Amino acid sequence: MFDGFGLDYLAQSDMPTLRRWQRDGLYKPVKGIMPSVTNANNSSICCGVFPKEHGITGNSYLDPSTGQEEYMETADLLLAPTLFEHAAKLGISSALLSSKKKTISLLSRGAIIAVTPEEAPAEWVDRLGPAPAIYSREINYWTFRAAIDVLKHRPEIQCLYVHTTDYPMHTWAPDAPESKEHLKTIDTLLGEACEAAPDAAFLLTADHGMNHKTHVYDLDKTLAAAAIPIRISISAERDRYVKHHLGYGGAAWVYLNRPEDRKKVTDVLLGLTGVESVLTREDAVSKFGLYGPRIGDLCVFGDRNTVFGSLEQPSSELPSSYRSHGSMHELDIPLFVYNAAGAPPESYFKHNLDLTRWLYRG
Repeated sequence: MFDGFGLDYLAQSDMPTLRRWQRDGLYKPVKGIMPSVTNANNSSICCGVFPKEHGITGNSYLDPSTGQEEYMETADLLLAPTLFEHAAKLGISSALLSSKKKTISLLSRGAIIAVTPEEAPAEWVDRLGPAPAIYSREINYWTFRAAIDVLKHRPEIQCLYVHTTDYPMHTWAPDAPESKEHLKTIDTLLGEACEAAPDAAFLLTADHGMNHKTHVYDLDKTLAAAAIPIRISISAERDRYVKHHLGYGGAAWVYLNRPEDRKKVTDVLLGLTGVESVLTREDAVSKFGLYGPRIGDLCVFGDRNTVFGSLEQPSSELPSSYRSHGSMHELDIPLFVYNAAGAPPESYFKHNLDLTRWLYRG
């Protein structure tokens, strides 16, 4: 799962291994799921189902037991079996390697190996060297070298799930030299993985793309200024990796103080420049396959240039270097299936979650 790997990154990078997979395997541009943030999409890919079944609707949610905004990153919140649990029922052992430790705490159920360079175990440091910092492109290289080590030395592992970090995509546009170096190196490591396990099937997709954003709203303050205070608004993008995105994302959940405020709040939101759509909880569940208990009374989506989050003031302009995701405009991503005998036909693959939906299901 190549975090943040939108179609523009593929188009503008020198990636001969992926070009070979594209030529000799199955390649198709597909859609991610909404909101276009990591935890919702990573869970969909790992479980092979939409959020309405696995329950993960973003990186943060409103915990009804505490009334507080909490990170959505613990396995007790996951309502569907993981790929690794499906595999285990068939006697197949799995490993999960992720540059982000939140993926380990959320999705490792059923995996017999679960490793993140954020908290690299001593034996892995002995083999691979010290892990780079989370806010670097080099941390992804460490994660892929760990994957290659598993392919070479742990033949009992027959299902290996690798998840990178999108810090490089948040930091550099596709045409930046640093981005090109990052993707070229990942491609080289994918080639080494093929050499280490020439009989393996390789499946690759992404959770979302990435775009420059120009404007951010704090919806709590914006609506309070319009004399329609709400209970709380939550950015679906907010997680612990603040340097990536400052907690701003293109989707937000709005919880009302009173049901009768719905129309007035909706009217104010739709009057904001950059707000593309506002859906009720019921409409968002129907349209996007979301899990209703973990989204707002209203679901707000920005246009290509707009994000939502916590500010000192109602709204602010963003610097020219700022890049994020979460909206409908980061849904276009690639999907590759290489060397996989018995894979479904191209027409089967419409979303990133279809990459794994057919695996280990009997």
